[in-house]
Parts: sequence; structure tokens; C-alpha cells
Amino acid sequence: MLGERILKLRKQNGLSQEQLGEKVNVTRQTISNWELNETAPNPEQLKLLSKSLNISIDDLIGNNIEYKAHLNNNKSEKDNEEKDILKSNKFSVFILLLDILISIIWGIATVVCIIENMYIIAIVNLVLCVIWGIIAVIWHLKKIK
Repeated sequence: MLGERILKLRKQNGLSQEQLGEKVNVTRQTISNWELNETAPNPEQLKLLSKSLNISIDDLIGNNIEYKAHLNNNKSEKDNEEKDILKSNKFSVFILLLDILISIIWGIATVVCIIENMYIIAIVNLVLCVIWGIIAVIWHLKKIK
């Protein structure tokens, strides 16, 4: 806030409240009120403050354009990260559904093999289906982390 910046800059410049007040043509109490954010300087006082504290008015009141650009960049980066996460989650759901579909088809194929008395192929299908399921579970657990 403005009061905190005035206090910090006053101390950095080695000025007492009274000394700063003399430079800005206000009382020590007015400086104290500004630093406590109880009141705020008017535009003419801001000009005198900025000169006395060797800082631009924009920087004094926190209207730092670079800071705002930094905030906008951070927001843009965060938005991009959220979009990437959303895309990743959609892909993970697609792969999960594909895994379920493949497992169902494999299960049906195994049942058909049993009905047709092709027990060896049924056992091979069952083993491959279990391996596929384990790999799919491990992949999905890694994606969740």
C-alpha cells in the first residue's frame, strides 16, 4: 500500500517524519497518517513526495507498468498450464476408455475360445489381458501423480 511505500522510502532516504514533512510542506502527523494509511496525499503532495524520495509518482503509488506486465505474463502462463492439464486429462480419459474397450473385447474373445474348446488360446488371451490391464493401471497411476 502507499503508506508502506512512503515509510520504506522515507527510511531508505534517512529522513524522519518531521524532515519529510518539511520537504512536502505538511506536519509530522500528516506523514504519520499517510504511513498508517489513515489518509492519503493529494496530487500536489504526491509530486513533492516523489521529488523528496527520489522516485517517480507511478512507482510511489504502485502503478509500476513492468509489475503489471509481469502479473499479466504470470496469468497467461497459468492459463496455458491449466489448458495443458485439461488436454492431458482429456487424453488420459480417452486412453482409459480405450483400455476398457480393449479389455472387454479381449474378454469376449476369451469366452468365445472357451466355448469353442480352444483352451490354450483362451489361456493365452487371459494372460495377455491381465498383462495389458497391469500396464494400463500403472500408466494411469503415473498420470494421476
